[in-house]
Amino acid sequence: MNEQQLNIIRQIREQQFAQVDSSTLTPPGTPAAQRMEIVIPTAYGDARTNIYRPLDVNEPAPVFINLHGGGFVLGDPEMDDPWCAYVADLSGCIVFNVDYVLAPEHKFPAAVYQCYEVAQWINEHAAEWGGDGSKLAIGGHSAGGNLSAAVCLLNLDKGGELPIAYQILDYPPLDLHTDPAEKPSFAEAIPVDMARMFNEMYFENAADARNPLASPVFAPISSLQHLPPALVITAGKDSLAAEAEQYAAHLKQAGVAVTQRQYPGEAHGFTHSGTPANAEEAWQLMASELKHIFAQHV
Repeated sequence: MNEQQLNIIRQIREQQFAQVDSSTLTPPGTPAAQRMEIVIPTAYGDARTNIYRPLDVNEPAPVFINLHGGGFVLGDPEMDDPWCAYVADLSGCIVFNVDYVLAPEHKFPAAVYQCYEVAQWINEHAAEWGGDGSKLAIGGHSAGGNLSAAVCLLNLDKGGELPIAYQILDYPPLDLHTDPAEKPSFAEAIPVDMARMFNEMYFENAADARNPLASPVFAPISSLQHLPPALVITAGKDSLAAEAEQYAAHLKQAGVAVTQRQYPGEAHGFTHSGTPANAEEAWQLMASELKHIFAQHV
């Protein structure tokens, strides 16, 4: 591990923790969900996880696993805290909001495999919180969307041992191999130097960036046909939108049902700091898709 890299990222994390950002969006009203915190044991260390349980659940509820963003090196579950309660309330799902391991302390593929172990544990233990582990979905935002796609691919490699019924990919980076400078450019986009730094911190060696568990766009289309249906959300002024749309096209070519929604005037991270009406609509879409998919799995 590069000590200089680690010092840089520690400083950024400290600044992020200390900063009170008034632009961070919150859902309307007070979501009707009970919040609690647990710890999930994994081979990569304990994964602190926040649970949001709808107040009106009277029977085993479907489960949604939420993975936060932060470029694989930043972030925590609290970034998504109010919105996870909102999704639980609207969808009827019990939401597990996971604090996965970060780079550069934990290089690829540690976070992918830890998130998979978390999903395995939730599948086995969801009933302890009123959940139905056989009704499982996973999704995330930015890096969390990448990890969600990777968990679904890994599950396919393992013969589909987890009953993942749906994946939500919210403005995900799905091509970590292509130099960020070669991607579409927008004034609002993630700065090229920052994107490069995050990618360098995530990988032990550059060759790993072509691994489909790191860059799902490189997964052979023929290998995708048994993946779960997907919701792919993109922002029009995001340099990552094209690769997410490319992956959505690959899924469709493989026969996977895909719901796509692009928000043309929005930038990366808009569900947390963009136009309030569009952010709220996107979160409502996530919740309605979950509600719809699990209504079919009665």
